[in-house]
Amino acid sequence: MSQVFQHDVLVIGSGAAGLSLAIKLARHCSVAVLSKTTLDDGSTRWAQGGIAAVLDTEDSVESHVQDTLVAGNNLCDPEAVRFTVENGKDSIDWLIEQGVPFTPNDDSNNNGQPYHLTREGGHSHRRIIHAADATGFAVSSTLIEQAKRHDNIEIFTNRMAVDLITRRKLDAEGHGCAGAYVLNCETEHVDVFKARFVVLATGGASKVYLYTSNPDGSSGDGIAMAWRAGCRVANMEFNQFHPTCLYHPQAKSFLITEALRGEGAHLLLPDGNRFMPRFDERAELAPRDVVARAIDHEMKRLGSDCVYLDISHKPADFIRQHFPTVYERCLEFGIDITRDPIPVVPAAHYTCGGVMVNLNGQTDLPNLYAIGEASFTGLHGANRMASNSLLECLVYADAAARDILNKLSDTPAPPDVPPWDESQVTDSDEDVVISHNWDELRRFMWDYVGIVRTNKRLQRARHRIDLLNNEIAEYYWNYKVSGDLIELRNLSLVADLIIRSALMRKESRGLHFTLDYPDASTEPRNTILTPDQW
Repeated sequence: MSQVFQHDVLVIGSGAAGLSLAIKLARHCSVAVLSKTTLDDGSTRWAQGGIAAVLDTEDSVESHVQDTLVAGNNLCDPEAVRFTVENGKDSIDWLIEQGVPFTPNDDSNNNGQPYHLTREGGHSHRRIIHAADATGFAVSSTLIEQAKRHDNIEIFTNRMAVDLITRRKLDAEGHGCAGAYVLNCETEHVDVFKARFVVLATGGASKVYLYTSNPDGSSGDGIAMAWRAGCRVANMEFNQFHPTCLYHPQAKSFLITEALRGEGAHLLLPDGNRFMPRFDERAELAPRDVVARAIDHEMKRLGSDCVYLDISHKPADFIRQHFPTVYERCLEFGIDITRDPIPVVPAAHYTCGGVMVNLNGQTDLPNLYAIGEASFTGLHGANRMASNSLLECLVYADAAARDILNKLSDTPAPPDVPPWDESQVTDSDEDVVISHNWDELRRFMWDYVGIVRTNKRLQRARHRIDLLNNEIAEYYWNYKVSGDLIELRNLSLVADLIIRSALMRKESRGLHFTLDYPDASTEPRNTILTPDQW
């Protein structure tokens, strides 16, 4: 049987953004945290590099701001950038207080800096604080441990949000979000979660592409649900492809951290020659869009399946000490990175666009917030700079928590919500439709809406997504919902948003590169989509 739950705040997602917010709220109100599978199955766990913040006396807020603006190709919101950077140190201090085991500095000439800082592409200083090469795991594990200690945090695993509940849909007084319908993946019933506030911390949508560094759950759920609830989205055409994922038939989604290039690793062609200096004066330390496009160009030019990343010229002890996760994982596939170059390819990695929010993480819909990769804050512009993502999660989680607490006493309890209606649907005996559409969607997005685009490719993609959306809608309304169907429905909508946004941008900028408009416009503009104008 379906159940009804009620909390002050419903957090959909259990990564760094969602758990940070939940922990900050737990002393003051009741919080429900939903996880699609297990608590640690989101993207945070897999982040290797670290978190960018101004921690060194030789660094400065101005420098971090300028680096971010440059990486974002003149499309970042300067206010959002400064807000995020200025609050970076406080966020790191908070993580340290929670017990995150960042790597200590073993350099005697460290300017009093207790933690080791590395440098990544686009950064002019060493400002990446990390826990060896498994920062995401360290952050995720620590926050999960802290969240479990709070009596006011109720954690629900194997739960998938189906859709948001709005007062307008209920014909209730006022306007705003009142909760969500949520599939219990164990009972296969849809429950009602009522809340004064709802926070989308669902991550990005890189699973829309055939090759991705993201876990399976990155299906754009929060972006799709917010859009259906009437929220604007922005800059969905900017999908970051991480330049270096391990190329091996058995190495699913394993990312090779950018910190290797920060510590001097070289990108090589199959003949052993470097190529990045031909594309950018910063060579391997150029921003990710430049590096990914260069690799894509060389692979297509040579007809090669991959290129190679080589750090074997560094001392073996240094490599094993700083990159133990990469070393051990590659060794499983017979690659000793202290001696051998690593075969790598680009893969979809980060969704720079998302649900439009203000500096408090508030969306267009009252009482609905979006934080982390699901949101569009304006920080990343046309290209996210390395290690700014976890920073954004932490800073906006704190801002949203403060805003919610300020509004809590003045926000009424949610109205009565009718149970999910399953009376008109049947069990499906055609689940092959879901798997077929899933595969078709991800393949044509990779082929037509990938690293290099053209109008013809985008039009082909648009034609196919229109057909898929009609087929998926018919299936959704006639059969019982399942986890696979929920993700496919959300992913197809997000793919539609990406394609339409890409068609609207008549220029090449950052992560959006089209052969039909190879130059950047003189007037940078965000691509904003509004549901009512669709």
